[in-house]
This record gives sequence, C-alpha cells and structure tokens, in this order.
Amino acid sequence: MFFIALAAIVLLAAADQIIKYAVVKNIPLGGKPVEVIKIGATKIFSLEHIRNTGAAWSIMQGKTWFLVLLPLAVCAFALWYMYRIRRGSRLELFSIALMVAGGIGNLIDRIRIKEVVDYIKFELFSFPIFNFADICVVIGAILFCICALFLSSDKNKAAAKKAEEQVTDNEEPDT
Repeated sequence: MFFIALAAIVLLAAADQIIKYAVVKNIPLGGKPVEVIKIGATKIFSLEHIRNTGAAWSIMQGKTWFLVLLPLAVCAFALWYMYRIRRGSRLELFSIALMVAGGIGNLIDRIRIKEVVDYIKFELFSFPIFNFADICVVIGAILFCICALFLSSDKNKAAAKKAEEQVTDNEEPDT
C-alpha cells in the first residue's frame, strides 16, 4: 500500500500542475472570472486566475523561503511517517498522501514562480480563491483527523483492554 500511496502523490501533484498550466494558458491573470455554474442570475462557481505569494487567506505574503522550507520539512516528515505505518490503515496512508501531494503541488509553484496559482472561486459566499492542491490538503487533513479520532482510538481501546486484562491476570488474590 505504501507504493500505491507514493504513486497517488505523484499522480495528484501532476494533476495539480496540469490544471494550473491549463489555467495559466487559458484564463488571463486577474481577468474576468469564467462562470462555470450559474442558476438564473445567481453565480455559484467560477474560475478566476490569481496568484498568491502567501499561504491560506494570503497570510505570510512575501515569506517565500519560509513557505518553501516549512512544507519541505512537513512533507519529509510525512513521507517518513507513511513509511513507518506502511502496513497500517489504508485510509491513514491515503490521507497523508493527499496532504503531501497538495503540499508538493503548491511547493512546485513557490519554487518555480515564487507564488501559487489559484483559480477556484465559490461565488455564493466570500471565500478565498483556491486550487486543486489546497483541496488535496484539506481533504487529507479531514481524513487524517477521522483516522486519529475514530479509527486509531479503536486500536488504543483494544490495547488498553489487553493491558488491563494482563494486569488483572497478574494480580494476586486477596487472602
């Protein structure tokens, strides 16, 4: 499963870069949004080509070196952790693969052009424009939290019950 997760990282990061290439080639930077979903006069979803030199919600703008070094360290740690749990939960491996793929997708932009290409815009409410890599990171983080909160707690409960049984078996009866 570990190698499948690595392949998923490569494929998702490549998909992110292909989509960004298509956006750069077909939607003018800062131009008029391309409406994708519209119901009557209500715009739902559009594509708008912008660039972000910061992180989420444009925080840390201009801190390119930090925004390159931190994801490098996080991705390296995540890959090590994936290898460590390689025979563990498939969902946990896939959740980490999603986060790493998204991190790499945006990292490629930061290294190559010193900013991230964003293009997905929800029109119904005010929300920052984002990209496919961001979606991978968010979905991966949600799945990882589900694993940590619900799936691994079952393992912890089973281990605690086993330890409790061992303590009970080792206790001497009262006389």
